Amino acid sequence: MHSEHVASRSAEPKGSRETRAGNGTPPLDAVSLGIIEQLQEDGRRPYAAIGKAVGLSEAAVRQRVQKLLDQGVMQIVAVTDPLTVGFRRQAMVGVNVDGDLEPVADALTAMGEVEYVVMTAGSFDILAEIVCEDDDHLLDVINKRIRALPGVRSTESFVYLKLKKQTYMWGTR
Repeated sequence: MHSEHVASRSAEPKGSRETRAGNGTPPLDAVSLGIIEQLQEDGRRPYAAIGKAVGLSEAAVRQRVQKLLDQGVMQIVAVTDPLTVGFRRQAMVGVNVDGDLEPVADALTAMGEVEYVVMTAGSFDILAEIVCEDDDHLLDVINKRIRALPGVRSTESFVYLKLKKQTYMWGTR
């Protein structure tokens, strides 16, 4: 059923379903969006099956996927629950900053333990998701590295007790 939905979208008139890819890349057409949706459902789906769903040859799908990867529009990765693969502590850390957010966000992005950084409007200037081996490791990252960054005014940590849902199936609107 989903394949039919995606395939029918590729028959829409040009420009009827496009979205800006971000990072200065041109808009994505319905076929590229369909490829992304297929891979979000199953990142190991064969290119031939994707091609059938979106109306392209296997070679054309392979070329499009490589272009989407090269442009940074998407990544194909194995998603795990860090708590089940040896990382015993995971937390979201809210950071408040005095002055420019960019240098702090850049410094957080460079830290290996930080998996996710977003600048926000609201109670915190930045949210950073951290994955650590244990409580001592988390304490070290927050206390000695994040709080030591120039411009960091305060932090608030939200330690994860259990990961209940983690999905990347939001589609391509």
